[in-house]
Amino acid sequence: MPSAEDMSVDQERPVVRPTHEDEIAEAGSELIGGRSGRWTRLGSTALTPVGIIALVAIGMFALGMVQKLPCYNWAWFRGAGSQYTHACYSDIPHLYVGRGFSEGLVPYFDKLPGDMQYLEYPVLTGVFMQIASWLTPGGSIQHREQMYWMVNAGMLMICAVIIAVCVARTHRRRPWDGLLVALAPAFALTATINWDLLAVALTAAAMLMWSRGRVLAFGILIGLATAAKLYPVFLLGPVFVLCWRAGKWREFAMATLGAAASWLVVNLPVMIFAPEGWKKFYTFSEERGIDFGSFWLIITQRTGEAIEVSTVNTVSTLLAVLLCAAIGALTLMAPRRPRFPQLAFLVVAVFILVNKVYSPQYVLWLIPLAALARPRWRDFLIWQACEVMYFLGIWMYLAYTTSGDKHQGLPTEGYQLAIILHLLGTLYLCAVVVRDILMPERDVVRRDGSDDPSGGVLDRAGDVFVLGRAARQPRHAVPAAEGPRVEWGAAHGPAAD
Repeated sequence: MPSAEDMSVDQERPVVRPTHEDEIAEAGSELIGGRSGRWTRLGSTALTPVGIIALVAIGMFALGMVQKLPCYNWAWFRGAGSQYTHACYSDIPHLYVGRGFSEGLVPYFDKLPGDMQYLEYPVLTGVFMQIASWLTPGGSIQHREQMYWMVNAGMLMICAVIIAVCVARTHRRRPWDGLLVALAPAFALTATINWDLLAVALTAAAMLMWSRGRVLAFGILIGLATAAKLYPVFLLGPVFVLCWRAGKWREFAMATLGAAASWLVVNLPVMIFAPEGWKKFYTFSEERGIDFGSFWLIITQRTGEAIEVSTVNTVSTLLAVLLCAAIGALTLMAPRRPRFPQLAFLVVAVFILVNKVYSPQYVLWLIPLAALARPRWRDFLIWQACEVMYFLGIWMYLAYTTSGDKHQGLPTEGYQLAIILHLLGTLYLCAVVVRDILMPERDVVRRDGSDDPSGGVLDRAGDVFVLGRAARQPRHAVPAAEGPRVEWGAAHGPAAD
């Protein structure tokens, strides 16, 4: 009988083992005794691929919490420099006081003292923050800040497990790709800096629903994710152009209506009863100047010239629109219809690359998408190495700017190099994803003849509208589900690239 690792009740073909097709995964498996053998047996309870990935995600999240211990114990409360030199900064304890949660103020409804008059986060994130404040026990203000971070960390750990499990289940035959998320070093380092994991978890759940053909559930979850962070709404763009190519207009309409309805359910009460507080997130995003992590910051620092916020907003928007249009054209002209996670990754990466700010936790947006778009350990780890260097670079730069005459940390030129590494790492991963779209035989997900295992209604659907060479080369059309399966590349053995 085949092992539990090898077979799934939902499919006829065996589960893909990364240690048998990825040389980096095979080499890494030596740490636990080598790659799994023919007669490997996994238990029927926790020791399934998904169960193992969930446990690994919890373990890595816990290590990330340990990394924050110097700040938890003292650095958050004894000057700014220490939390930067220990690279353990988090917004969570600081905003507990700074956004009125310690005083029992209601987000969006109660005005805040100081320059930030209202909470500058989307509504669902504000609800998440408020629930955490209700669960925070009393005591001294320092103790309450510590407990507020701890409560949030517990809630965010649940989100982290949801993300890893959803990624593991999105590609039915590739559950072990969830380890890319669970073991991502940047994931552990940035998970508790802010509340981004809420939106990432909802987005990962949405992509799981799409892979199962549950179009309305996908739309509802995307709407909820957008109510927590802006970027998930951009995933409707890839859905639009993919449905255009496949002629799935009804499915696109259902997803869009579901997203709009769920977003309104969350936002409408606050829009009506606290309009000034509700719009703060949007006005703050528009008025925010050039900030850390962006290529805009390098330009201003190198030239010494300020750039108007309106100019940055206009140019970055135009760049994003042009690049997304290029992704749309690529989708319609590709020899085979691109997989949904490939386009999702590219669109979110475009938003990150042209944005006027790149906070270190924004990497969390891309990690699940990267694991689904390009589940190849070499490329993933190259990108992660660049992101870890940026994570260290921004804190060392802040340590330098807050150290006065001591000049401890990373000077401006060093921080600019860290930004460039982040940009190059992201561009590298974008380049290999685009290459996989143009050369589908290089796509590791399609190597066994699969079409788009996370595509749901798009998987193995025929093309209705294509452009360019794709229109003149029908041999690239996806075979019907009942027809013979096309094999792309080698089905066994290590990857050729």
